[in-house]
Amino acid sequence: MTGTGTKNITADINLRTILLPLVAIVVLIVYFTYVNPLFFSYANAINIGRQSAVLLIVALAGTVVILIGSIDLSVGAQVTLTGILAALTVDQYGALGATLISVGAGAVVGLINGGLVTALKVPSFLVTLGMLSVLSGVSNQISRGQSILFMNGSLTDIVNGTYLLGIPNVIWFALIAVLILTIVAFYTKLGRYLYAIGGGEIVAANAGVPVIFYKVLTFALAGAICGFAGVVMTGQIGAGTPTAGGSLLLNSIAAVVMGGTALSGGVGGPHRTFLGVLVIAILTNGMDVTEVNSFTQDIVKGIVIILAVSLTIDRSKYPFIK
Repeated sequence: MTGTGTKNITADINLRTILLPLVAIVVLIVYFTYVNPLFFSYANAINIGRQSAVLLIVALAGTVVILIGSIDLSVGAQVTLTGILAALTVDQYGALGATLISVGAGAVVGLINGGLVTALKVPSFLVTLGMLSVLSGVSNQISRGQSILFMNGSLTDIVNGTYLLGIPNVIWFALIAVLILTIVAFYTKLGRYLYAIGGGEIVAANAGVPVIFYKVLTFALAGAICGFAGVVMTGQIGAGTPTAGGSLLLNSIAAVVMGGTALSGGVGGPHRTFLGVLVIAILTNGMDVTEVNSFTQDIVKGIVIILAVSLTIDRSKYPFIK
């Protein structure tokens, strides 16, 4: 295939992955508004923002790992554990102290994930699947399977408060996270190396990129983001619960892929994930508003993931489908 042909295919894939979520958002809004006019209201838009804020932050963590061609299946478990840590420490250290502890704990978990992947040369899928189980067990051990309440109301007030333009702070936190990570992805050395490693790890290494260091750093960054998501989730709920992050893994992967970040790595970014989260959030909220039962919602989300992967995957990176 000629270089021009390859460029045309790449351009077609990029255009398709940008247009698909935008078209899906418009179609979903029109459909759910037709079924229930209350869906298209400012109050419900704010509600969608509140419901999807933690998901957006977690999906951003998943995005940076997927960009290097890896995957982190422990993101939901990381959020659960760090959320519990925030609930345990906020009374003694305040909202800022609890946030630093949780973000730090998330970064340590990410370092372990990245270290195991690179040192043992074990696929990230297997490492993080095992870590998911480990973290779930630790969360249940610490909490004894029960919600952990706290007396200090500062964290809840900050997360659920409204300081600017009548928009809840939790939405601003998520949007700022998108902005920061988009800047990192496109205007920093780390961002350039993320795409280089995802586009071709061997080529990146031959070009002088310290691949192992940046892979470990990427997992640590994802863990830190999950730690922040855990704090936000605990602030929203008002407690640390051992089951709070259970649904985040499936929804975050769906959002990342739906936004156009390819599971093969090197394509996409935080800005695309924002669109993907909007699709998932609007779909979920719309099914709630139109009273679709939870079992059917799971079926629909599963179909969405399959379709999104089939439409965004770069098949040129997979000579064989196993």
